[in-house]
Amino acid sequence: MELSHSAAQILMGLSWILALAWLWHAVAAMRGMATLPDLTAIDPSALPPLTAGDGPHLTVVVPACNEEKSIGATLRSLLASTGVRVEVIAVNDRSTDRTGELMDEVAAEAAACGGAHSLRVMHVSELPAGWLGKPHAMAMGAQKATASWLLFTDGDVIFESRALELALRHAEAVKADHLVLAPTVVVKTQSEAAVLAATNAAAQWTIRLWKVADPRARDFIGVGGFNLIRREVYEKLGGFEELRMEVLDDLRLGWLVKRGGYRQRVATGPGLVSIRWLQGALGVVHLAEKNGFAAFRFRIWLSLLAGLGLAVQIVLPLLAIVAGGWALAAGLLTYSAIATTYWANRRVTEASPWLAMFFAPAVALVLYAGLRSMVLALVRDGVDWRGTRYPLDELRRNSGRSW
Repeated sequence: MELSHSAAQILMGLSWILALAWLWHAVAAMRGMATLPDLTAIDPSALPPLTAGDGPHLTVVVPACNEEKSIGATLRSLLASTGVRVEVIAVNDRSTDRTGELMDEVAAEAAACGGAHSLRVMHVSELPAGWLGKPHAMAMGAQKATASWLLFTDGDVIFESRALELALRHAEAVKADHLVLAPTVVVKTQSEAAVLAATNAAAQWTIRLWKVADPRARDFIGVGGFNLIRREVYEKLGGFEELRMEVLDDLRLGWLVKRGGYRQRVATGPGLVSIRWLQGALGVVHLAEKNGFAAFRFRIWLSLLAGLGLAVQIVLPLLAIVAGGWALAAGLLTYSAIATTYWANRRVTEASPWLAMFFAPAVALVLYAGLRSMVLALVRDGVDWRGTRYPLDELRRNSGRSW
């Protein structure tokens, strides 16, 4: 590629800055991710026992809207939990399919079988003003909880039988107030794996999982599939009543926990909690439709700035490789560092480092999804989700200006 001397110098300088930044990030990820506990590798006998008695150790709140394809499997996997007494509260949030009917069927099965677990179903027919559907459903479920621990999850998550016991006993062992168990994302194609790996690596520039437990760090986390929190802490934070119009309710709950000075922890456990997050690589476009603009608190300038940052990540290493010389070395170093980051994250993503070769197209898809989310919200003057439109002015007014 023919460039003027000054342009070549600028390209080389910028390429090396990016390469060294990625190298620093990769080293930090390799060191940090290795410190996260893997619950599947912990000897359960080394964990404190759960309290005796007749009451539940844990209340699991499962909100669901039009989840007829997965809700039965989710509830049955929770009721198959071992080593812990579970109270499941399933909340049918205005579903128009068979979600509520299937919840009732599983509840009847559980009642007939007896056992240590219970399942209660709540049906929500109307959404009160000033609420998003999911926060309202979770708030309703939490009000009926009787256990000292609450687990908020989704209607498309599958739990391995020992997942709840291991997570709860680990949370008590480390004296956590809030525990996130990183879900295992089920992928069926290499394109899905490439998008998952790229999204995870890019997100780590903002949220370093290994820093979440550090009270001096700003890093925090919340995951819709597994937010385990002490009921006392949940109530002190105001519960989901404080997040009535929050699109990213799971992440914002984690932010409240960290800001409140409570003990937040992250654990991994391949296969313990599984979710089919992406339905094809283009699934990220659908997922970002609700969440993309919300991640930047509905601020246009911040969304565009983040988009510019992603565009640089896409274009600059490729230009450096094409330019040759020392710029080529910088481009190759960047991709080597990205591959190293993928390797560091393998317990969470199970993605091969070789997928770094597809980093550019995967990030380009994420960039498109984020910009599309912003444009749709501005055009519609709101966010459409599960058949309800939430006005943009109201979302902005209630979202908070920062993380």
